[in-house]
Amino acid sequence: MRIWPWIQARRGRAGLIAGAAAGLVAGLAIAVVVPKLVADDDGLEPGELVIMSSVDESQDGQRQRLLDQWNFMHGDTNHASIKPVNRDPAKAHGEMLDAPADVDILNLDVTWTTEFAASGRIRALPDADLTGFLEEPLRTCKYNDIPYALPFNTDAGLLYYRTFKRDGKVWPEQPTTWDDVVSDSTEAFEAKLEPRMEAGYAAQLDPNSEILTVTALEAIWSAGGDVVDDNGKVVIDSDAAERGLRRLSDGLQSSSHPVILPDSRTFDEKKSMNAFGDGRVLAMRNWPVAYRDLSAKTFQYEVTTVPGKTSVLGGQNLAVTRNSGEPRAAQALIEFLTGERSQQILFEHGGLAATREIVYRDENVTTKFPYATTLLEAIRRARPRPLTPHYTEFSAEFRKVVTEAWSHDGEITPAQAARLTDALQGKVGG
Repeated sequence: MRIWPWIQARRGRAGLIAGAAAGLVAGLAIAVVVPKLVADDDGLEPGELVIMSSVDESQDGQRQRLLDQWNFMHGDTNHASIKPVNRDPAKAHGEMLDAPADVDILNLDVTWTTEFAASGRIRALPDADLTGFLEEPLRTCKYNDIPYALPFNTDAGLLYYRTFKRDGKVWPEQPTTWDDVVSDSTEAFEAKLEPRMEAGYAAQLDPNSEILTVTALEAIWSAGGDVVDDNGKVVIDSDAAERGLRRLSDGLQSSSHPVILPDSRTFDEKKSMNAFGDGRVLAMRNWPVAYRDLSAKTFQYEVTTVPGKTSVLGGQNLAVTRNSGEPRAAQALIEFLTGERSQQILFEHGGLAATREIVYRDENVTTKFPYATTLLEAIRRARPRPLTPHYTEFSAEFRKVVTEAWSHDGEITPAQAARLTDALQGKVGG
């Protein structure tokens, strides 16, 4: 029974990859003849394939199950395995920079791909088929307009907010601006809708984490400001950018009902999700995986785009290392993991945002996950962080500037903007 050609013939219809594909991954006690997803193994170099990757955040280890499926089909010649890296992103970044010679594939954060391409650590993929990928995550895979990776999963920030029945209606209406979040917070306190509520919003402001960069960028964008413009110029020293940063610092100010939970100063994504789940706040910003993790909760909540509708684009990209002895086989594995079938499995069963639009159009997905349409909108509106070979240095300097600005009423000085410019260009400490 040849499954895959039948699935290909039904692409774009309801259930394009569900059913047969999901069943293959679910148990892996496979009793059918499964065709290879790579048309011809003759062109692939034989040898072990090693993927260097951070912790698998997919539900029930769906990424590993996909690898198991690859190994069922190709294990005789190209068995694949994962070499895990440190859970701390900064340490993981360093380990990947010094990847051992036996590593064939790197699972890179989207902010690292440009750096690894510019430094010659990964190979260009000029013959990769880019058809069907969402434009936004695909953009993070390119360096000098040449693809060096394929998008494994994407991410966009979402606003999660609790809802209540009031006078026979659902309250609040969908918030779209920061002012909506503030007014909803005030009204929830005054109406005493949630006795455990301490603040309106859980932000993610840990100064030692990349999430502060994400939070600050989104606050600046929602106020109409920017940090780096389309020409690569640092433009953070503007009234709009300062206004965005002041929204965060002002929201933390002590009062009987602060807009932002004061504990947010040390929050990452998980801590803010816990505060939201425990009823300490009315709303939070988080990634799509929070939707999966909140599925067991009994309270009512909705999901929409972040205030201002533009979030930071997140995700991970798969790239072939420069030193791989099996580059064609490694690319074939990447194409398998980023293909339509794998992407639906990772979304529907693993909770990771898919990088292919067709997944969000599938009736099985939209029925099971009503927020999928909102997520697609969020991804389409999302913006990447600055695509620079020196992103890690830039982000660290940006977080310093943000925390300094909060000590001076949000003001950004020309000297701070100059420091960011140096970081963007790799001149820090030079």
